[in-house]
Amino acid sequence: MSSITLRFLAEPSTVNFGGKVHGGTVMKWIDEAGYACATSWSKRYCVTVFIGSIRFHRPIRIGELVEVEARMVFTGSTSMNISVEVRSGDMKSGGELQKTTECLIVFVSVDEDGRPVPVDTFTPETPHAMALAERVKAYLAASRAAGS
Repeated sequence: MSSITLRFLAEPSTVNFGGKVHGGTVMKWIDEAGYACATSWSKRYCVTVFIGSIRFHRPIRIGELVEVEARMVFTGSTSMNISVEVRSGDMKSGGELQKTTECLIVFVSVDEDGRPVPVDTFTPETPHAMALAERVKAYLAASRAAGS
């Protein structure tokens, strides 16, 4: 499976001092959706190796429906590069979901000893998916260049 969407209600236990869902909680949801996408693709245990380009667009309020969509962007030999978008909205006022957060997350498939294991190749097929893959590759290349 090259994508997965988790849906649930934002609960009061996730609130911060400002009355909104903690950014750390949103990051946990991103990691969980990314893990589900990576594991369903590789059929193996996967570990998070990178989270980048995270952007919070608007807060999530308690009681809103939250949707966390993780989509495979491209694969390396053992890595899976996944785009995650979080949306939320108030079901009492029409239920339109708005983008709240987005980021890139990279997982590596590993064996029982924690060593990387090859994954099947994912090939983007639509113009949108191909453009997203090119943007992610450019971001990762720039990130690596800045770190050297």
